[in-house]
Amino acid sequence: MLLQRANTAAVLALICAASVDAFLAPMGGVAQLCAARSRSVASRGKVAMAQSSTATGALREARAAKDMRFNKLGDSDLLVSEVCLGTMTWGKQTSEQDALDQLNLSFDEYGVNFLDTAEGYPIPLQPSTSGATDLMIGKWLKTRERSKVIVASKVCGASKRLNWFRDDKAATRVTKKQVKESVEKSLKRLGTDYIDLLQIHWPDRYVPLFGPNKYDYRLEVAAVPFEEQLEAMAELIQEGKVRNWGLSNETPFGVMAFASLAMEQGLPKAVSVQNSYSLLTREFDSAMAEVCSPSHTNTPLIPYSPLSAGVLTGKYELSIAAASAKFSENQPTVDKSHYEGSNPDCRLNLLKGYRTRYQSSLAPQAIAEYAGVAAKYGMSMSHLALAFVASRPFVPSTIVGATSTAQLEDNIQAFQLEFTEEMLADIDEVASRFPDPWRTPQPGGG
Repeated sequence: MLLQRANTAAVLALICAASVDAFLAPMGGVAQLCAARSRSVASRGKVAMAQSSTATGALREARAAKDMRFNKLGDSDLLVSEVCLGTMTWGKQTSEQDALDQLNLSFDEYGVNFLDTAEGYPIPLQPSTSGATDLMIGKWLKTRERSKVIVASKVCGASKRLNWFRDDKAATRVTKKQVKESVEKSLKRLGTDYIDLLQIHWPDRYVPLFGPNKYDYRLEVAAVPFEEQLEAMAELIQEGKVRNWGLSNETPFGVMAFASLAMEQGLPKAVSVQNSYSLLTREFDSAMAEVCSPSHTNTPLIPYSPLSAGVLTGKYELSIAAASAKFSENQPTVDKSHYEGSNPDCRLNLLKGYRTRYQSSLAPQAIAEYAGVAAKYGMSMSHLALAFVASRPFVPSTIVGATSTAQLEDNIQAFQLEFTEEMLADIDEVASRFPDPWRTPQPGGG
C-alpha cells in the first residue's frame, strides 16, 4: 500500500540499507552533518568523561534546590530548563487557580522557563473541555514577559474520532491546511503571536500507540506525505508563527524519514521528539537512542509520563510500603487513605483501559522492586524515577505534571538529587528481570 509519495520509498531504502556506506552515500547532506556532529561530540565527550569520573561515580551531580539547570534543545536556539511544566490535566483534574499557582511556583520559585501544552488538552480529549488548558496558560502569559517563557504545543495527529477541532468538522489529520488552522486557534487561545515549539502530537500514519507495540501491516492506511507536513512547518516558521517544530509519539522510521527529507529539501528539521519514557517504559534506549543521537539526527527526547501516569509514586499500591520496609527500618507507616487507587478522578481510573492495562501487566511487581531500590538510597519512589530519567544523556528536559502545587514542588525537588552509577546498576538489574513491564502480561492477567 502506498503510504507516502514515491520519493519517500527512497528514504525507507536508505534506512534499511545493509551497510553504513550504502546508507550515507546517497545523502551527502546527512553524511556531512554526521561528520560535523561527530567532531563536536568528540570534543564534548572529553568533558563528559571527565565529569563522570568523579570519586562518587555520579552520573548526575546534586545541585541546590532552586539552582535550575538549562540545556540546549537539539539544533534549536532554545535553552530550556531541565524541568518542563506539564499541563495536560488543567481544566479537568486541575482547576484554573491551581494551574496558575503551579505556573507561578515553577517559574518564580524554581526557575523553570519551559511549559508544554496541546490543542487537545486537557485529557481525556473531549469537546466540552478542549482548549481549556490553553486558555489558562493564556491568562497567565498576559502577566509575563513573553520572551522569557518557552511555550511548546502540539497539533493532533490522525484520528477518525476527533471531529470537533476543525471548522469543517473533519477528522484530524496532519495536512498543511489543518496544521495552519490548528496553530491559528492555539495562538488565539494562548494570547500570543508565536509558539516556540510546535509538535505533531502523534503520527498521521498508522503507528501502534498507547498500549500495543506490535506493528500490524493490515492496519496501514494512506497517510499525509511527510513532505506536506514538513512544508506546513516550514511555512509557519517563515511566517514567524512557529519558531521550531518537533515530533511526538514517534518511531525510528518517522524520525529518520522526516530528518532525511528535511535535509534533502532544505527545510527545517525536527529539533526534538516527545515520547513516553520512565523506569517502566524504556523503548527509547535502543533504536530511538541511536537515530536521535547528536552524531546522527540530533533529535533529543523530551520525555513525558516519567512517573508512568503516577504509578511510580507508589500511591496506587499498598504493597509498596511492604517492599520499602525490607530495605529500611525507618520507613514511615502510611495510612491506606494515602493510596489513591479508589479515587475515580485519578488518572488510573480516568483514562479508559488504564487500570486494566496496569493490573494485568507485570508493572505492579516491577514497581515493588523499584521501591526497594529507592529505599536503599533513602529516596522516595517518585524521586528515584525522576532522577533516573533526568540522568539520561539524551534528555535535555523532562515533562513534569501534577494536579497540585504540593505534588509539583515535590517532583521538581527530585532534580536537585545526585544520581550515581550504583543507582543505575541497581535499576538495570531490576529492568533485566522486568524489561517491558507495562506490556508484559502477568500470569492470569491480560
